[in-house]
Amino acid sequence: MTGSGGPPGSPRPAEFAGLAALVTGGGSGIGLATARLLAERGARVAVVDLDPAPAAPLPGMRADIADDASVRDAVEAAVRELGGLDVLVNNAGVGAQGTVADNDDDEWHRVLDVNVVGTVRVTRAALPYLRRSGHAAVVNTCSIAATAGLPDRALYSASKGAVLALTLAMAADHVRDGIRVCCVNPGTADTPWVDRLLAAAPDPETERAALAARQPMGRLVSAEEVAHAIAYLASPYAGATTGTALAVDGGMGGLRLRPEAAHR
Repeated sequence: MTGSGGPPGSPRPAEFAGLAALVTGGGSGIGLATARLLAERGARVAVVDLDPAPAAPLPGMRADIADDASVRDAVEAAVRELGGLDVLVNNAGVGAQGTVADNDDDEWHRVLDVNVVGTVRVTRAALPYLRRSGHAAVVNTCSIAATAGLPDRALYSASKGAVLALTLAMAADHVRDGIRVCCVNPGTADTPWVDRLLAAAPDPETERAALAARQPMGRLVSAEEVAHAIAYLASPYAGATTGTALAVDGGMGGLRLRPEAAHR
C-alpha cells in the first residue's frame, strides 16, 4: 500500500486494510487502546494477554510471554485466526520500583525475562510470518525510563534500556527481510499499572500530581496518545521509518523549562 491508493480526489483506503496485527498485553492500557485503534483503521487484530477478555470482540489468545511454548501456541493461533501476520506490537511488560539495593536477583530475573526476553520470544515466533508480508512492521513499547534517569526505577529502567537497544539491533537485522522495527518511548501514562502504583503510595493524590508535574506538559500521557504513535510507526504510510524511537512523553525527555517564577 503506497501513495493515496487512487487518483486525486478518490477516497483514501483504510490505513491498515488487508493487514493483520497482533498486540501483546492487549487486555488493558496501551495495548488495548492500540488494538482498538488498529481495528478502527482497518486491520484484522488479535491480542495476547494473561487476560485477553477485555479486548472482546477482538479475538484474544491467553498466554504468558515468560513461557516460550505458551508464546508459540498463541502466535500460531493468532496467525490461523487472522490469516497471516503483518504487524506485531510488543507491548506486554511489567513494572518495577526501587534502587539497585531494593530488588533481589529473583526479581531482576523476573522483570528482565518478561520485558526483554518476552519481546524476543514473541518476535522470534512471529518472524516466519512477518517475512511473508509485504508491509511487515514490529513496534516495541519502550519507555522514557530508557533514556532519562528516573529515581527508584533502576530495574525497570535497565529492562527498558535493553528494549531500546534490542529495537535498534532488530531493525538492523531484519531491514533486508523487509521488516521495519521501531519503538515508542511513553512518559508516565495514565494506565491501570500506574493506578496500581499510585494506590500503593502513602498519598496517592500527591504522588499523581508529582508524576504529572515532572512532564513539561503538566499531565500524564494517555494510552490513546501512545496508541496513535504506535499506529503511525506500524502504518504502511511510514514505510521509510525503521530503527526509530518515538517519544510520547509530554516533553519530558528533551525539554528543560525554566521555573515558573523565572519564566514570569
